[in-house]
Amino acid sequence: MKLSDLHNGESGVIVRVTGHGAFRRRIIEMGFVRGQHVTSVLNSPLNDPVKYSVMGYEVSLRRSEAAMIEVLSEKEAEKAVEETKEAHRTNGTADNETTVTHNGSPSVARHRNEIRIALVGNPNSGKTSLFNVLSGGREHVGNYSGVTVAAKSGHFTYNGYKFSITDLPGTYSLSPYSPEERYVRQHIFDNQPDVIINVVSASNLERNLYLTTELIDLSQPTVVALNMYDELTASGATLDYHHLGAMIGIPMTPTVAKNGKGLNELLNKVIDIFENRSAIQRHIRINYGIAIEPEVDKLSKKMQAADELPYQFPPRYWALKMLENDSEAERMLSHCGNYAAWKDSADHADTRLKRQLNDDIETTVIDFKYGFIAGALQEVYIPGNQDIQRKTGFIDRLVANRWLGFPIFIFLMWLTFMTTFWLGAFPQEWIETGFARLGEWITSSMADGALKDLLVNGIIGGVGSVAVFLPNILVLYLFISLMEDSGYMARAAFIMDRIMHRMGLHGKSFIPLLMGFGCNVPAIMATRTIESHSSRLITILINPFMSCSARLPVYLLLAGTFFPNSAGTVLVLLYFFGIGVAVITARLLRWGVFKADETPFVMELPPYRMPTLRATLRHMWDKGEQYLRKIGGVVLVASVIIWFLSYYPRPSADMPAVAETEVAASQQYENSYLGRLGKFCEPVVHPLGLNWKAAIALISGSPAKEVIVSTLGVLYSNEDETTLSNTLLASGDFTPRSALAFLVFVLLYFPCIASIAAIAKETGSRKWAAFSIIYNTCIAWIAAFAVYHLADFFF
Repeated sequence: MKLSDLHNGESGVIVRVTGHGAFRRRIIEMGFVRGQHVTSVLNSPLNDPVKYSVMGYEVSLRRSEAAMIEVLSEKEAEKAVEETKEAHRTNGTADNETTVTHNGSPSVARHRNEIRIALVGNPNSGKTSLFNVLSGGREHVGNYSGVTVAAKSGHFTYNGYKFSITDLPGTYSLSPYSPEERYVRQHIFDNQPDVIINVVSASNLERNLYLTTELIDLSQPTVVALNMYDELTASGATLDYHHLGAMIGIPMTPTVAKNGKGLNELLNKVIDIFENRSAIQRHIRINYGIAIEPEVDKLSKKMQAADELPYQFPPRYWALKMLENDSEAERMLSHCGNYAAWKDSADHADTRLKRQLNDDIETTVIDFKYGFIAGALQEVYIPGNQDIQRKTGFIDRLVANRWLGFPIFIFLMWLTFMTTFWLGAFPQEWIETGFARLGEWITSSMADGALKDLLVNGIIGGVGSVAVFLPNILVLYLFISLMEDSGYMARAAFIMDRIMHRMGLHGKSFIPLLMGFGCNVPAIMATRTIESHSSRLITILINPFMSCSARLPVYLLLAGTFFPNSAGTVLVLLYFFGIGVAVITARLLRWGVFKADETPFVMELPPYRMPTLRATLRHMWDKGEQYLRKIGGVVLVASVIIWFLSYYPRPSADMPAVAETEVAASQQYENSYLGRLGKFCEPVVHPLGLNWKAAIALISGSPAKEVIVSTLGVLYSNEDETTLSNTLLASGDFTPRSALAFLVFVLLYFPCIASIAAIAKETGSRKWAAFSIIYNTCIAWIAAFAVYHLADFFF
């Protein structure tokens, strides 16, 4: 609760003081420190300000200022102390051996010794790597922008403190021009972290420190982590980071996230900031010149006098943002009663400054910030004599070459899918044999009945048919991880920009589309990095045509069964066919729905880095773990449902007994609830050479595309055959033509429920989700129909 929530006569114990700059330091100096008791004594006649008693004397605070102080009620504080004592008794320590004390008070400080950290940094600064090492998390790390598209939280303890750490999206500034920038600033405003860790790439100081100047304007408690410091030292450069930190009032420490170097020192500096014992921390003001400074001071004084500004950021910051015509800042201030007067003053000042500067204020402020950075680095930084970009330049001349770039890219895609199919086949056969023997053992050990049928044909037949493709999934993500971590993914976007532009898309659209080959959900979320609204919408809508890994088991099953000698080629052609449909759809949307996009292509090309074995294996295992969880969750439940619908209703007792033959089993399936549903849908898929079983399999793919394979495993379960492939061949329900049509339909029809939800959320409208369902399914049917009939010339 906030101190402002206390009624007269009520007391509390201070937990933390938020706020900014001089106010925060002043209020702490006056005795409002963690662990101290404070009492609300008296309201003024207008209920504001309020008199409080702390440390034996009385202080007057406005309610807006009291709202910056977090407290525990007396009851909560007593409970916290009892919990601390109980913890000590449990750990075998005496009650008076309190681990953390503050000004003589027992640890309310121990109970609330929690430090909330926000990680803020540029893309490619190693921010998420730092988060993973600190929190023990397994968030995906990639050497390209847009990996973190939402806040990720983790928890850990260090030196008696509990840390709650949030990894915010990578951003170059806190301007209102992209979703990441708006998200990061809003998160800081709403959550008021105790300390911000600004992750700075030590090998690219000048550009990265621009974000640091934005945080200086916010006047938030900050520590700079000079990450990848090994690259700076390898280049032969030297940096006096102690002097730099003292100049800008922010403690700095070198770190190397990939091996954990410097992290203890970083956390110690965070604790020093939190406990207000840092000798370096101070608030400085960046001077914006003789023209802008008087206008900022004049407007900030006027805003501060109104006494209704949001307390999270200082008045000077709000004034500067209003002069820059920051739309998001204006939205955040629009509820204030004096907003119209402030806006009028800012507009008049803007007119005067534009005439005086012959440029807009925002550009001038950016110039001053880079000048501030350059001046500071001139005193503390000596460049090295080793060109760390030499290796990157050499590789780029090869992989981004005019004549070699596209062949290399196509070869890497072909190699990825061919290896996925070939290398994954060996363990796939072992897993398949294992499930077959398990089914045989249960068949021979149990009496006939519903339970035996559920275990053999439902769970083993359904789940086993999906689990066998785990090795293929691991191999696919091995290649994706290597391309992402090395930095090649950003080069792929660079290579493809011209093609993307001709498609009516932005160059940045390529990375979300490429991510779609892994999973459409994070790929759709990754479109937040695209500044253009129209390009972002188009990228979202065509992303489901990028065949996700959930469809891969279907391809591997049918391509391996009906095209055993050219399965890899069929796989590659399917992926390229999906890309082709995406291109046509993008052109149609740009031509018929959205106007031309002239947003420039500006994207960082990070240096090439050698992927670490740990990160690659962790990425592979994370995806494998997700796949196994899906098998144990969605696929298992769907398999049981499919089995139930196919097993019931059973033949009545008065019907003549029929021997357990394939014909009898087929009749049972056709008369079941599932068979009736399939028969109802069969006319839709019959022109594609498919029957009611195929229709059921396609419908069952709604929650997850892997369920298609498990459904086929249930519908085509056969005790006489050891594998699903053999059963499909023996059934005669599929021919190479109809199998190809089925594959094309699976490639293109509506995505899984999670992807549809992501489309609705990211576009902000359910109509686009409905469009995706209807359009994609219609395109799938038309394409499958065409493929089925054209294939007649080849089969």
